[in-house]
Amino acid sequence: MGVLATDFAAEREAMVERQLRRRGISDPRILDAFRSVPREAFVDASHAHLAYGDHPLPIAAGQTVSQPYIVALMIDAADVRRGDRVLEVGSGSGYAAAVIGRIAGHVVGVERQPALVEESRERLARLGVGNVEIVEADGTVGWRPLSPYDAILVSASGSHVPDALVEQLAPGGRLVMPVGAVHDVQRLVMVRRREADSVERSDLGAVRFVPLIGQEGWKHD
Repeated sequence: MGVLATDFAAEREAMVERQLRRRGISDPRILDAFRSVPREAFVDASHAHLAYGDHPLPIAAGQTVSQPYIVALMIDAADVRRGDRVLEVGSGSGYAAAVIGRIAGHVVGVERQPALVEESRERLARLGVGNVEIVEADGTVGWRPLSPYDAILVSASGSHVPDALVEQLAPGGRLVMPVGAVHDVQRLVMVRRREADSVERSDLGAVRFVPLIGQEGWKHD
């Protein structure tokens, strides 16, 4: 057991160096957050040995946990800061929410799959993560009870950025989300809310995500 734990720690450090720092993620808060969260705890035991590869991994309900670099890129683009209130839409296994929680003040993860909600709650509790809560809901319309948010990260791709999510950004808030067709290359976009009726938008590059399902997303088959 001790050897396995040591191996995971070494792989985690190598991942931070090779996949994040060497690819331009330089914020020490982000790098330290990834060093402190055991990705192997957020995937099925049969995939634990692959936890620190540069690729997404399958989880329950036909979903995936994003590759570490993409999670880091989204956190960096959203400029998550100490004390921020952050919403993650499509929280899946809870991995990204746990990483964000090492930086932000409070994180709300919204997930529509009941099995993933239960599993992620159990994982976070087992790891002693106290500033992340997971709610079962349609994340395409956000989570108004705790809005506004300083940052919103959407971990699934939609055809557009839902107005409901932009409305739940605080002034100066940042939203990062993949936009594009299902089963195709999408664009990762960042939306910053300047004023109540003013936003600016930028393109961060090509990505591939599972589809965002819900009222303001794709319809479930």
